[in-house]
Amino acid sequence: MKLWLNGGLVDAAAARIAPGDRGFTLGDGLFETIAVRGGTPLRLSAHLARLARGAEVIGLPLPTFDLSAIATALLAANGLTDAVLRLTLTRGEGPRGVLPPEAPRPTLLVTAAPMAAPAPPARLMLAQGTRRNEFSPLSGIKSLNYLDNILARQEAQRAGCDDALLLNTLGRLAESTIANLFVQRDGQLLTPPLSEGALPGVMRAEVLARGAVERPLTSDDVATAEEAFLTSSLGLRSVRSFGDRVFSSFAVAERLRTEIP
Repeated sequence: MKLWLNGGLVDAAAARIAPGDRGFTLGDGLFETIAVRGGTPLRLSAHLARLARGAEVIGLPLPTFDLSAIATALLAANGLTDAVLRLTLTRGEGPRGVLPPEAPRPTLLVTAAPMAAPAPPARLMLAQGTRRNEFSPLSGIKSLNYLDNILARQEAQRAGCDDALLLNTLGRLAESTIANLFVQRDGQLLTPPLSEGALPGVMRAEVLARGAVERPLTSDDVATAEEAFLTSSLGLRSVRSFGDRVFSSFAVAERLRTEIP
């Protein structure tokens, strides 16, 4: 497998990340996951805009790179047309300690993998062991530090579920461990506002542009909804169940899948 590391294609087996890279030692960096269909990366400008906003939040100088050209070279080198690109940007090497170096040299890594088959409707639960801190600026960026999400996902696995919904500090819903949440209630499509700790997802923006409304949501709102689904950069995933609530309608998600590439 070929990957793109700091300016060129390299074999995965020969790739080297410095042991002192702050992305490895401190999770000091950002990432983007980008869907590719028919050789074309989807919503590339939205991903780059979110990456730039995240870099501004953490004070990381954004290196100059042509992601479209990188994607073309990477997909060709790996013989892929329908794929998933993962862009990882770290602050690069630094001395021991938390404070970043004054003149960082960022590490840029881009990998490509085949697009997986669509997942079946998800079985969700409410995470009990951790919550989203909606007051932290990190709640709005794709930080490399995903430990809260990992803890909640492990909790879901132990409960026999596919994913977990995260509450914020006020006891309202933020999102799942890897996706934004939408519910259909009384003919209205609703999703938690960013101020509740939701990530500004690129697919979330597509659904909002088609009439969805931002509104604070509770777990009761999901349990009594007509339909629920999750959105990520890789697509829409219907929700089969949330706790004891079993959903039988997937109509809204199915319609949106035909409208949004």
